[in-house]
Amino acid sequence: MAFDGLFTVAMINELKRLETGRISKVHQPNALEVVLHIRARGKNEKLLFSIHPSYARVHLTKESIENPQEPPMFCMLLRKHIEGGIITRIENNGFERLITFHIESKNEIGDQVTRKLIVEIMGRHSNLILVDDENKIIDGLKHLPPSVNSYRTVLPGFEYIHPPAQQKANPITISDEEITNFFSNEKTSQEVVAHFAGFSPFHAKELLHRMKDENNKIEIFRTFINEILASANPTYLEVDGKPYFSPTTITHVSGKNTFFVDLSSLLDRAFYARAERDRVKQQAGDLERFLQNEINKLKTKLKKLHKDLEQASKLDQYQLYGELLMANLYQFDKGMKEVTVTNYYNEQELTIPLDERKTPIENAQSYYAKYNKAKHALIRVKEQIDKTKEEIEYFEMLINQVNQASPTDIEEIRDELAEQGYLKKRNKKQKQKQLKPVPEKFMSSTGVPISVGKNNKQNDYLTFKLAKKSDTWLHTKDIPGSHVVIHSDNPDETTLKEAAILSAYFSKARSSSSVPVDYTKIRHVKKPNGAKPGFVIYFEQKTLYVTPDEEVVLKLKKKD
Repeated sequence: MAFDGLFTVAMINELKRLETGRISKVHQPNALEVVLHIRARGKNEKLLFSIHPSYARVHLTKESIENPQEPPMFCMLLRKHIEGGIITRIENNGFERLITFHIESKNEIGDQVTRKLIVEIMGRHSNLILVDDENKIIDGLKHLPPSVNSYRTVLPGFEYIHPPAQQKANPITISDEEITNFFSNEKTSQEVVAHFAGFSPFHAKELLHRMKDENNKIEIFRTFINEILASANPTYLEVDGKPYFSPTTITHVSGKNTFFVDLSSLLDRAFYARAERDRVKQQAGDLERFLQNEINKLKTKLKKLHKDLEQASKLDQYQLYGELLMANLYQFDKGMKEVTVTNYYNEQELTIPLDERKTPIENAQSYYAKYNKAKHALIRVKEQIDKTKEEIEYFEMLINQVNQASPTDIEEIRDELAEQGYLKKRNKKQKQKQLKPVPEKFMSSTGVPISVGKNNKQNDYLTFKLAKKSDTWLHTKDIPGSHVVIHSDNPDETTLKEAAILSAYFSKARSSSSVPVDYTKIRHVKKPNGAKPGFVIYFEQKTLYVTPDEEVVLKLKKKD
């Protein structure tokens, strides 16, 4: 991935359309992200700032991000200083990974003031800082005290100091002669990064790959820089789960290039799902640990139950000992520790342990008592094993749902666990009316609506309340996953296949290939009495095999 200086300048060129735009709303979904709603040139835009150590970026987004009910302090501060303000200029200094938004707004008494919102895109050192017209820091999303960095302090009231400038060649103003001299001998990507401003190792490798076996280094260099700054071909590709993106075509990495209309759409594709997973991990880390601990405890319990089952399975032996002792009472007396008799079932001799304190008939009755006790224990242990396996399956299904949930889905999973008695119910300040679960909406490429339940509350609501009896229902065969409903009584083959891909993608088999997906009519799906949320039985199903495809899922996702 490469949100480097070159990408930053290209992104500024794209964001220029926000100049003269008015900031209508400010939201802070979490500790690392801020979203500005901007009305610019007759359009409503959402500008996302992220200072995530792995996903730091700034771009326009079409994705919806859940906001907390109580806005954080930094969000309140931004609302006070820049909400209603006009973005007058967007710029950066050279090819630094830093963008400054100049904003004209009004203070508490209505006087015109200028504010600067500065985003620093520098990996784990990324930050979002609000600065006043005297270059004093009003506040930053991250604080940096003098004890951590003696060069620059990021705390309210301190002067804002730019990160140290790097003395490198400007790739736009550099002369042809300097380009020729630099590339007169073979260079490594590290040498390109060290010499030219704005280059990351990724873009350095791309440039060197294009120059390989080519004589006109100047033309290739100029063309490459121009393509990036003009966002000629915003490109994304993924190899072995690792994403790559650039404002221009990627040629040095083997893989299928996917092209986007602009850099913001490209970054939505590259980061949204990963950032969403990170948001969920922040919100659901404790829930995931709870579920895993429960699974571990249940697996330990299952091992013990299997040992109890092994002990209880000796009931046939106890019954045999009782029968043989009753048939041979004359052969032994009280005080004996064992007796050897003939087993009339196989005509072999068998030695039976005795309690020397008991009479022959008491020893026989003792084995019959053990037989009856083991017989009842066997029934109970088998019931317990079935129940424990069912609970393990339930918790594993919930872990899969947490791994694929959005932040909104997590609360519904918590509510479900509380209703089932596994978690204490949270004291919610806001006793709002219970909202209906909202399954995720998709639209097939032929225009047929499809719904996907992302947790058990959504699954049950979708299957038994929202869907019609004639709709088509899908679920991965014998694999934990989502309920998927095609809202059509006779879906075409394309829709059916795309719905099956959604079913496979939102299941435990997301990373597998050729996943079996069952489909049937809603009328053939039933919920057994007493079944846990999300559990159903179904019949008259057919099966098709598909491979989960994230590209297909993203294309089908319905935008609000």
